[in-house]
Amino acid sequence: MNMLGTRCPARPLGLPFRFAGRQLSRKQISGSRPKTTSAGQTANQGQTGERLSWPEYLAIRGGKRKWQTAITVPCALLGFFGGAAYFGSLETDPTKPIMGIDPFFFYGLCTVGCVGVGALIGPTIGSAVWRSTHKKNLALIDSMDRAFYQRIAKNRVDANLQSPTNPVPDYYGEKIGSLHQYRQWLRDQAKYKRKALLPEE
Repeated sequence: MNMLGTRCPARPLGLPFRFAGRQLSRKQISGSRPKTTSAGQTANQGQTGERLSWPEYLAIRGGKRKWQTAITVPCALLGFFGGAAYFGSLETDPTKPIMGIDPFFFYGLCTVGCVGVGALIGPTIGSAVWRSTHKKNLALIDSMDRAFYQRIAKNRVDANLQSPTNPVPDYYGEKIGSLHQYRQWLRDQAKYKRKALLPEE
């Protein structure tokens, strides 16, 4: 009789109530798990940088370029002063050309060459210094770099369309440091392509 629920109406009502309560608790648990996971993912992303949005990545890329520029300037100056000090200390005989060139002019060219070497080495040193300050997110940034360069290679103008007097603007996308600059780069590429193909059409 109790199982049929004829004399004890409280039990049949209580059982569904408990069962509903259990279902509710399961729903709450199942509903709360994604929130907990999402919160955990957000925390992990904040700590380890598992994901980067394109604006964040481009901002990091712009910061890297600033590091490279900041190191390039002193490296170029160091090359200039180092070259000037070295070649200026050499004994020079104006009557004896070096490789058919006046010695003073030759040493001047060598000094300019030292400036160029410093300017070439500067970005490499700047990139190395920058990477040493971003060790935690290097794997993620390198992955974003690959995806970024794939987009650049896909959307840039074919190098065969350029000429020595009219090169493709920012062929490697090195000056891009924001979404606005990326969109402007796309417009520049499209404009260049139209001008290059217009005579053929």
